[in-house]
Amino acid sequence: MTIGAFRPYRSDLRPGRDGFVNLVRAEWTKLRTVRGWMIGMVIAALLIVSLGLLAAAGSHTSCSHGPVEVACPTDPVGPDGEAVHDRFSFANQPLTGDGSITVRLTSMTGIITYPPPHHDKIVRGLVPWAKAGVIIKGSTKQGSAYAAVMLTGKHGVRMQHDFTHDTAGRPGGASATSPRWLRLTRSGGTLSGYESTDGTHWTKVGTARPAGLPDTVRVGLFVNSPGDLTVKQGELGGSIAQARFTQATAVFDQVSLRGTTAGRAWSRDEVGSDGPGTDWERFHRPAGVEESGGTFTVTGSGDIAPSTEGQRIENTLTGAMAGLIVVIVVAVLFITAEYRRGLIRTTLLASPRRGRVLAAKALVIGAVTFVAGLAAAGAVVPVGKEILRANGNYVLPVAPLTELRVVVGTAVLLSAAAVLALALGALFRRSVAAVVTAIVVIVLPYGLATASVLPVGVAQWLLRLTPAAGFAIQQSIPEYPHVINNYAPSAGYYPLAPWAGLAVLCGFAALALGLAVLRMRRSDV
Repeated sequence: MTIGAFRPYRSDLRPGRDGFVNLVRAEWTKLRTVRGWMIGMVIAALLIVSLGLLAAAGSHTSCSHGPVEVACPTDPVGPDGEAVHDRFSFANQPLTGDGSITVRLTSMTGIITYPPPHHDKIVRGLVPWAKAGVIIKGSTKQGSAYAAVMLTGKHGVRMQHDFTHDTAGRPGGASATSPRWLRLTRSGGTLSGYESTDGTHWTKVGTARPAGLPDTVRVGLFVNSPGDLTVKQGELGGSIAQARFTQATAVFDQVSLRGTTAGRAWSRDEVGSDGPGTDWERFHRPAGVEESGGTFTVTGSGDIAPSTEGQRIENTLTGAMAGLIVVIVVAVLFITAEYRRGLIRTTLLASPRRGRVLAAKALVIGAVTFVAGLAAAGAVVPVGKEILRANGNYVLPVAPLTELRVVVGTAVLLSAAAVLALALGALFRRSVAAVVTAIVVIVLPYGLATASVLPVGVAQWLLRLTPAAGFAIQQSIPEYPHVINNYAPSAGYYPLAPWAGLAVLCGFAALALGLAVLRMRRSDV
């Protein structure tokens, strides 16, 4: 890549704001008059767009009903617009206006089909987030607003509402000799959850205001049990995730309803059920509700929680890595070319304040990279998303602000990486050394962490302690503490929050820039 002719600096640069503005203008003139550098930025943007669209076009999903191909099912959407799982056994009555439900839970048991280590038998037990308790729900329609107080398999009493919100109560389980009492009350738009060990002394678990809860709701008892998940790292890289059917059964008695429900018959619903169930349910205990003498035995599977199964909008940004490498090369050449050609002396003669020179270069390369990255990400994300959907893929919905954060964050990610590469170029003053170092500290850790070639813990530390942490800004689906999932970098989950991860990258860029300024001040050129 050749350098070309630079426009000469003005010799009358004044100190202060005007002088720095002129310095920035001069650095911008350098960048835009070298055709190879501008072409490099265009190539980076085109790589992000073309590789992202190519990946989206190559992803197809199809479903069939017998020999007939049909549209694949999609997850219901919760009150906040997120994809959700909403399947459970439900004994319920209508409730209009204010009211409450109180129950005693005397037993909670379950089965797990073919768990590790041998996968050779069905065992008795509960998965950690199996749930049994009382719920007030907008309707039996999947995705409708709700609040619930429940006992879980391993996490004690919880209050949850609208799928994403979870509040912890006291730990422990339930048995005939040590039952747990649960209560859920409604007063206007506020629902309050309580727990007790004796039915007399109550402890408040939490309150909730479910979104769009209608005046007439469904109130009752529910049970479900999400799949048991294990993840095993493959011998040749990658990971193998196995989800197994589980089922929970809870026994409730001393059921007390207050409100307009008194004396009504109980409805028995399988919310979200799509058929007769598994072989275990058909030949052992089917999901459902049994009532005898005021005692309810409720058996169910499934989950009430956010869904993380599907394509994500950041999957359209697979070309960002290739674009990043091109950006690194251009950013390094933007400074090392002047050292190689001896033009740095002219630059410093025109502006002796070396820190200002490097700051101007960083501002220019960062701004140009941001614009290129924003244009590329802003094009590929919405278009790639529609291509994925047209190919039968289910794309997990996200809020508009989340999509905006992914697009703008990707541009900031590229921009910060360009500044870091520029600083490395000023430190090493050799193009090859600076480019290799930038790739080693940014690209390599990301590749190792997301390719499942390292243990999950090591991969997570790489994405905490290296500039590759910045890629967290692209994560659109958060990690939910109350949902069992494969929360590993290879599955698109990062150990740091999106903006925190980006801050790590920016911190490295600022540190490298500071060291570069220090070296420039201590050297002759």
